[in-house]
Amino acid sequence: MSAYLNTRVSLFADHLWRAEQFRTLMRASEAEIPNALSEGGLERLAGVVAGKDIHSLEQSIIAQLLDETLILLRPLTGPERAFLLYWTERFEVTNLKTLLRGKMTGERPAALLTRLTPMGTFGKLDAQDLAHAEDVTELLRRLETGHYAGIVRQARQAFEDSRDPFLLDAALDRGYYEGLARRAQELEKQHGPALRQLMGPLIDRINLVWLLRYRFNYKLPPAQVYYLLVSAHYGLSGSRLKELAALGSLEAVLAALPDGLKQSLEGAATIPEVFARMERAASGQAEKVLASSAPAIARAFAYLILRERDLRAVRAVLRGRYLHLPVDMISETLGQLSEEAY
Repeated sequence: MSAYLNTRVSLFADHLWRAEQFRTLMRASEAEIPNALSEGGLERLAGVVAGKDIHSLEQSIIAQLLDETLILLRPLTGPERAFLLYWTERFEVTNLKTLLRGKMTGERPAALLTRLTPMGTFGKLDAQDLAHAEDVTELLRRLETGHYAGIVRQARQAFEDSRDPFLLDAALDRGYYEGLARRAQELEKQHGPALRQLMGPLIDRINLVWLLRYRFNYKLPPAQVYYLLVSAHYGLSGSRLKELAALGSLEAVLAALPDGLKQSLEGAATIPEVFARMERAASGQAEKVLASSAPAIARAFAYLILRERDLRAVRAVLRGRYLHLPVDMISETLGQLSEEAY
């Protein structure tokens, strides 16, 4: 299993984009963009760019990631396979949230279904059935009998207490990432530190960015902010997160971080800048794991993290091109991608 997976990961690693490929895409004429994508191994995206349909582009990016994940899954069994499968479920949780929002706004089932991302063999939701649920309460009830019952149950309780769609989304996200961390921790015991070196930056970034956003953008009270964070802890412990949630400004939170993280975020003035710096550091760690002799499952996960980073960056370039932004502005945004990726 390890030999096949390591070989496949090494072959896939050659698909990761280099800086020169991004520069070529930024400078290509409109007619040259499909060819630049095809030469970069993204024929699927090349086929949809002519229509300048961002929704189709996003679906094509996810389809590319799912196709490559399916290949990496072939030799895997047990907890390793379950972990990579669960990683793909982020995309279906997004579908789940789309269904819930559609029910809240009274969207027609036919229109709602067109906005869902096709999951192919990875799909666990009966979208047709769920889209025709009578209302949000009925939709949540149906979800609680299905594959996502674990994350839906707590989210439903949060929604029934508040009727706030934002809190429903936040609770679903927290439930998903707590499930991911549980699966990763099983593997960390077996495969050593490499997987933890990938999960630590991911969970710390999620918790810190969520804490800052919930506390200072949405003005939630400290206790509620802490409740909505992922309970799995790596560099940022539960006690540290509780202390950070009680602070009154972004500057105070950054000043109270552990030394290594505080140094890397020194001078950050906005939440997107905090995210961008942490995302770059996580990518650097993933590059190290991918280039190392780490266990095959860790190298596969590192590759998927980096592949998604590249595809999101391609999407950012294409959006900039559609909006006729200057090349310098597009280049600058590559370091400031939104947290949609996670």
